[in-house]
Amino acid sequence: MSFLIRRPALSRRGLLRNVFGGAAVTLAMPFLDSHLNDSGTALAATGSPLPVRLGTWYWGMGHTPNHAVVEKRSTSAGIGLLEETDSLKDVVQHLNFFGGFNMPLDGRSNYTHFTGWVANRTGSAPTKGTEIPAPTFDLLVADQIGKNTRFKTLDVTSAGIARENYSARNTNSRAAAEVSPLNVYMRLFGPGFVDPNNADFKPDPRVMLKKSVLSAFMEDSKDYLKTISASDAQRLDEYFTSIRQVENQLALQLEKPPHNDACIVPQQPPEPSKDKVASAREMNQLVETHKVMTKLMTMAVACNQTNVFNMVFTDNFANVRKEGESYTHHLLTHEEAIDAKTGYQPLVFWFQKQAMDGWAHYVRSFANVKEGAGSLLDNCLIFASSETNYARVHTIDGVPVWLAGKAGGRVKTGMHVVGGGDPITRVGLTIQQIMGVRVDKWGTNSLQTSKTITDILA
Repeated sequence: MSFLIRRPALSRRGLLRNVFGGAAVTLAMPFLDSHLNDSGTALAATGSPLPVRLGTWYWGMGHTPNHAVVEKRSTSAGIGLLEETDSLKDVVQHLNFFGGFNMPLDGRSNYTHFTGWVANRTGSAPTKGTEIPAPTFDLLVADQIGKNTRFKTLDVTSAGIARENYSARNTNSRAAAEVSPLNVYMRLFGPGFVDPNNADFKPDPRVMLKKSVLSAFMEDSKDYLKTISASDAQRLDEYFTSIRQVENQLALQLEKPPHNDACIVPQQPPEPSKDKVASAREMNQLVETHKVMTKLMTMAVACNQTNVFNMVFTDNFANVRKEGESYTHHLLTHEEAIDAKTGYQPLVFWFQKQAMDGWAHYVRSFANVKEGAGSLLDNCLIFASSETNYARVHTIDGVPVWLAGKAGGRVKTGMHVVGGGDPITRVGLTIQQIMGVRVDKWGTNSLQTSKTITDILA
């Protein structure tokens, strides 16, 4: 008679004790199958080129038809700005505009204020109003260019709602955005920040300890990998890859970075007053928060803290009010009457103009930072878009897209690109290719495309 002796399942904390032999060091572990039930419920110093970065900027509720950008029948140089976008006049030379692209859903529902941004950024239409069926393209780019920076991505919002961020691996892995300028500052420029222009460089012993702990974990876990199932080994391998990325990021903090004239550490923002916290959802306060966040983000990129960054101006339901008004921007798109003289909803137009003023400020901030022979913006590509074209009727064909920056000379600007009904995923595909992702086609079903937008390639 033979007996099958089953090894007791290791707990997450027990695994750490086995790996480290009882040492007083802990490291959080992912859940493995064995833990679940059967249901499974040209930098000057190095000669290397200046990094090229990708950013995204989001605003809710789209544009005002016939009052934002002059329509064109074919792609050509020159972007005709109208009343809603007139604040872009001094930065229009840094921009490309994309109009006339469609968003085919293959019979799926348009989940209002959701489908538009998901399909635009993932290349796949959701099957329900909470599904994010594929990674957003910023993360695909981050996998390519974000491994050797302190932060693989940075996500911040002026809208005050951390969960309303538009970067995700999938439905259950959606990044939360930071809502506090003070917290953003401390994360970026507090303990752990290495000033490239400080001559008195001393490695932080806390960073050295963290790196040694991670190195030990990676080394001592090799034997354990041989004792677990293939699916658990694959899951742990993915986890160890992320640990290795953190280790590489810590290693950067142990080396003195090259001198960087573009990096100017901003002043620490004050703790917000109770009045500001109470009025955070009013547009005037949101605009001020956005200005502070913009300055922090600009310097985070200039100081090489990240190569991929995401900014939210207003969320997809535009839960923001004008001071003294009771209706939010979103509610006004449905309730406000159209003015007979102007042809648009006056308060809605005011909100949408505020968004374009914010976009202009964001672009201007990057353009005003000198980097190398040009500007910080010249070495960036910033994608700006919304979730709808005309919010009053929730249209998703013709969702507006802007690109700012030259991506290190890979992109030419000043173009109005007309999609002619092609899927909007052509923009996301082109962005990935510009940023070095090896991809020949992107998207699913009728959103799938292999057509690069060559009109903007330098």
